[in-house]
Amino acid sequence: MKSRTTIATIFALLLTCIYATKEATKKKKSKLYVPQIDCDIKAAKIINPEFIAKCPSGCQDVKYRVYGTDIYASFSSICGAAIHSGTIDKSGGKILVQKVAGQSGYKGSFSNGIRSLSLPRWRESFIVSEGKPKKGVQYPSTLEYSSSPNTPVKGGSQRKEYRTTAVPLQTTQGAFTTAKAAIRTTEYVSTTPKPTTTPTTGTTTITTQTTTGAATKPPVVMHKVRDIGSSNVHPAYSSVAAVASRQVQAVQGRTQNQAFRGSSSHASNRNIARPNTGLQRQEPVVSFRKPSTSPSNLAIETDLWKLGSSLFDTGFSSKEDVVPKPLEPVSQGNPNCKVDLSFLIDGSWSIGKRRFQIQKQFLKDVAQALDVGPAGPLMGIIQYGDDPSTEFNLKTYTNSKDLQNAIEKILQKGGLSNVGRALSFVNKNFFEDANGNRGGAPNVAIVMVDGWPTDKVEEASRLARESGINIFFVTIEGPDENEKQNVIETNFVDKAVCRTNGYYSIHVPSWFSLHKVVQQLVKRVCDSDRLACSKTCLNAADIGFVIDGSSSVGTGNFRTLLQFVANISKEFEISDTDTRIGAVQYTYEQRLEFGFDKHRTKQDVLNAIKRINYWSGGTSTGAAINYAFDQLFSKSKPNKRKIMILITDGRSYDDVRGPAAAAHQNGVIAYSVGIAWAAQDELEAIATDPDKEHSFFVDEFDSLYRFVPRIIQNICTEFNSQPRN
Repeated sequence: MKSRTTIATIFALLLTCIYATKEATKKKKSKLYVPQIDCDIKAAKIINPEFIAKCPSGCQDVKYRVYGTDIYASFSSICGAAIHSGTIDKSGGKILVQKVAGQSGYKGSFSNGIRSLSLPRWRESFIVSEGKPKKGVQYPSTLEYSSSPNTPVKGGSQRKEYRTTAVPLQTTQGAFTTAKAAIRTTEYVSTTPKPTTTPTTGTTTITTQTTTGAATKPPVVMHKVRDIGSSNVHPAYSSVAAVASRQVQAVQGRTQNQAFRGSSSHASNRNIARPNTGLQRQEPVVSFRKPSTSPSNLAIETDLWKLGSSLFDTGFSSKEDVVPKPLEPVSQGNPNCKVDLSFLIDGSWSIGKRRFQIQKQFLKDVAQALDVGPAGPLMGIIQYGDDPSTEFNLKTYTNSKDLQNAIEKILQKGGLSNVGRALSFVNKNFFEDANGNRGGAPNVAIVMVDGWPTDKVEEASRLARESGINIFFVTIEGPDENEKQNVIETNFVDKAVCRTNGYYSIHVPSWFSLHKVVQQLVKRVCDSDRLACSKTCLNAADIGFVIDGSSSVGTGNFRTLLQFVANISKEFEISDTDTRIGAVQYTYEQRLEFGFDKHRTKQDVLNAIKRINYWSGGTSTGAAINYAFDQLFSKSKPNKRKIMILITDGRSYDDVRGPAAAAHQNGVIAYSVGIAWAAQDELEAIATDPDKEHSFFVDEFDSLYRFVPRIIQNICTEFNSQPRN
């Protein structure tokens, strides 16, 4: 009995100890402290690659800029992006932020009361999600910030580097589907070897051999080739009469090792570079030679098959050879009109059957005039009524003849004329890589409207324009005086198009006059320099650097200054038709290092910057501004934004106000960057208003790098807010 009491006592003590240990452990666990951030804090300003933070209320204000949708550029407001994504509302809350790799493009959108802006490219991104900690992950209780670009940093020991770790996003592409190719067989087939797949992407080589006893049927070598991103299979077969099994194997070996050439065009942004999804893939065509009595002459010749050509039958005869008809050459398209074009056609009941047929004839005439092809324009069609639907996308047809045949088969769907809904559909679905969008080719949407829309178009059009889509309207037979009261949105065309100067809209008074505007419309669509919505902040400027080469700079600091110039330049898309770069160095005198028309690639510009030699001398900044205008900006193209970035380390010996004011009046947007002894009043006089957005100062040359993202951001913000007229 005593033994049982002792055991019970020990067990009770053990339970007490376990309970006490658990309670002590709970008390030791410290609650996660969540740091709070302000509404204007950008992801680029925080060094931590992943963190949980708390946003205050009121971050939905338009002054907190957001760039992108779901994935945001790192100079976006973190809390603004969190509201835009729906992670929190305007009252604030906890969020989880993860830095990810820079994207080739950021699409603006309107969501949860916040309008985000589009951006072609940025070096770093971030995503936001609900502020719940992940299991096993320790989050910082304090955030590490990079030095503020607005704060001069004295002494090299205080310099902080951006040490953000970018986590690349992975995209999973759907597997391509391949239709089964029909293989002709005969009643005496006894064996069929398994298909042999070559490593060539998108191409499968299948070899089958049919035998019966001692008799040997000639082998059939089939190359099953499909368009990337399509389930359509184009089989081309080749056959030769074999005289012995050794010769048959030799033919099979050579055929399977034959390399088929394919081409896929790659280009740069929306207004940003994206890989083609198969629009220009070339496929093999097999020609035949009559077998020679000598086995060494037994051969198969393979040539290239052009897209759009008709396929020929591949049956064979043991008595005679198959000789296919020569393939007609197919146009690769007009290279001077490389655009990705979407036609939004009116399928509403109000248009009627007869006018719908006139509309289709107009489309066929446009297709013919464009000269559709992989190296030129590509065209898809969306029909709208109550709801829009894609008739065919950009990569469905790659020559004008096939496109015209497809247009003729389009059936009218009926319904209302919901143009706004159709534009939203185009913006969200049509210009995707999977649908044949080539990236480097401007995106154009031509909207056909009979009378007037039955919904509002302004908001949908704005979002489409911000995504880089050039919107044209062709309106036919507008409302008369009695019908105007039925129009839902007055001046809907001016609210929709890229510019309100009449270039993007054509009004036709009668359907029977529609054919007269074919050439006019094609000419406008093909003039890529005038397609304003394809222009972005990174590909539509002439940027002139005015560089102080005075004695106070010194050789070492001058190299740091040139690195700053190079870091800004490499963020832009540089070519003769995109952004162009020029440079002037000055002391008492001025020297043109290179003009806008000198270098046409990014690498050439960076090499030219590296080769600039330090001059040394005095500081005449006012004369340098006049010289830069005469030698650089007076030669700018009319469709380019003129941007001057002046860098100096001291006060000028001459007046800067007069030359700066003259440059401003002539359309030059001026940024001033001062180092060390630069005079603040001169920097503000040189800079375009507002000074806060265009004038910068640091104590040391080594701190210049901090201004690069700020300057790029300001250039893009100004571009996105420019008027449309």
